[in-house]
Amino acid sequence: MKTIANPLRRNVAIIAHVDHGKTTLVDALLHQSGMFRANERVAERAMDNTDLERERGITILAKNTAVNYGDILINIVDTPGHADFGGEVERVLAMVDGVLLLVDASEGPLPQTRFVLRKALERRLTPIVVINKIDRPDARIQEVLNEVFDLFIDLDAVEEQLDFAILYTSARAGTATTSMDTPGVDLRPLFDAIVESVPPPRGDPAAPLQMLVANLDSSDYLGRIAIGRIFSGQVRIGDQISVCKLDGTFQDTRVTKLFAFEGLKRIDITEAAAGDIVCLAGIEDITIGETITDVEHRRAINPIAIDEPTVSMIFGVNTSPMAGRDGQYVTSRQIKDRLERELLGNVSIRVEPTDTPEQMKVLGRGELQLSILIEMMRREGFELQVSRPDIVTKDLNGKLMEPIEDLIIDVAEEFQGVVIAAVGMRRGTMTKMVNHGSGRVRLEFRIPARGLIGLRSQILTDTKGTGIINHLFAGWEPWHGAIASRATGALVADRAGVATAFAIWNLQERGEIFIEPTAPVYEGMIIGENARAADMDVNVTKEKKQTNMRSSGADEAVRLIPPRKRGLEQAIEWINDDELVEVTPHNIRIRKRILAANMRPKRNAEL
Repeated sequence: MKTIANPLRRNVAIIAHVDHGKTTLVDALLHQSGMFRANERVAERAMDNTDLERERGITILAKNTAVNYGDILINIVDTPGHADFGGEVERVLAMVDGVLLLVDASEGPLPQTRFVLRKALERRLTPIVVINKIDRPDARIQEVLNEVFDLFIDLDAVEEQLDFAILYTSARAGTATTSMDTPGVDLRPLFDAIVESVPPPRGDPAAPLQMLVANLDSSDYLGRIAIGRIFSGQVRIGDQISVCKLDGTFQDTRVTKLFAFEGLKRIDITEAAAGDIVCLAGIEDITIGETITDVEHRRAINPIAIDEPTVSMIFGVNTSPMAGRDGQYVTSRQIKDRLERELLGNVSIRVEPTDTPEQMKVLGRGELQLSILIEMMRREGFELQVSRPDIVTKDLNGKLMEPIEDLIIDVAEEFQGVVIAAVGMRRGTMTKMVNHGSGRVRLEFRIPARGLIGLRSQILTDTKGTGIINHLFAGWEPWHGAIASRATGALVADRAGVATAFAIWNLQERGEIFIEPTAPVYEGMIIGENARAADMDVNVTKEKKQTNMRSSGADEAVRLIPPRKRGLEQAIEWINDDELVEVTPHNIRIRKRILAANMRPKRNAEL
């Protein structure tokens, strides 16, 4: 049995389904631990520090912080709630000894709750169950607690794990209580539960150094920063260390900078020992999963096991006639370098070469994860074109296997029929239906991962924006058969120029238009959705001719229906296999893979 490394440390991760209040709870813990000065201005959801996280209201990257409670330093890791970013959760669980499992008092355990809890129980981590949002008018606290117990039993929790501490909190109000009979005043009961329930880190400070790198950061001044937990031994500035690389080689180097966490800041320290979560700077080419050890005792810790990717997309150089107008980085080398940089800190993404150097195949957990990557690249000044998402298949004993997902859709009762029909069209089978009597129904399905592509936007349209969709990878099953693609065709520009109001006005009755007047277009660019199944080549640059009798601006006023502009995710979901999305820092355009109209029918005949 390993000895207690440091009785004044607690390492804990906050895990939950998306939007159950993890980042808000970290905010409250930071404020109540006295980490901020009274006059210090701190943004709401302080841990979500990137623009994308703030805009979307979701956590994308796992982040570390630390708070003091009396003499004890509590290291806290805030994790994402989306299944697409599950790789972030898997690797941070290697750093901690306990987890705060946050569950919404109304929604109860959802797919990601199950996923993260299973990972935590497999690692024998001590759970603390936190029922959050108890001030919701539709809270059903006792039923949710029973559902959590059922989930623990369902996941084969051992007896010690079933004896978990339970707290009832309102993260927004910053209160916690151990009993619903006594209202909470502050978060002190939660701090006490962490100190009492989560075991102090184990490890021998006198043994040789072993530190597992679970996260990466970078600095313009210090280069790459490795974040991880020291499992045994000690480290000081100036020490000679060895990095056990994933390929089995060793890289000897020296510790130049050492940091610990304090609130949202990193503070310089001179030494750290077993049980601490620290940052080491100045180690070149270090990646996640590698072990930092003593030079004399090079013993690597087993790397973190990560679930396989299930969705792939082709990223390529922008080849449209408008290429290079917006972006700063447009070449295949620049795109490849950027994807390789992403691989360093994102363990759940893979990049594979294709037949041509202009294109790369990027594999990830889901279309949301890949669209976030594209959005980040776009904001950094990259131009690229991307294909429709495709699923990753396996060949098992001569059988073609495909990934299957558990899908949970929460909708108002009036929309349940249309949702069941939409999922049924995509080869989804219903496994469960729960009605809590609150006017909303929870529908559970098992569906091929292919069927999820484009489903989110369809469900949001069918439910007037009120449907909530969650899905989680469930396993591999034999191929379920073909799934019908988009039923409608596209309106395709047949020449380059500038779109006119007159031409759009004439085309409105043909289908839905995606562009505004004065938008530049090129041959092969998709300007709208045809109401019929076939594609239609149209002239969207046509101007109204003037005659001897009247000027071109005379006659009736042109009334245009506002265009339905498609965001990045909607565009990726909408396209067919013969179409691409052109992504630039300022524009998202949809185009045909083959631009020339006279080449396209030939290709369709070949297919």
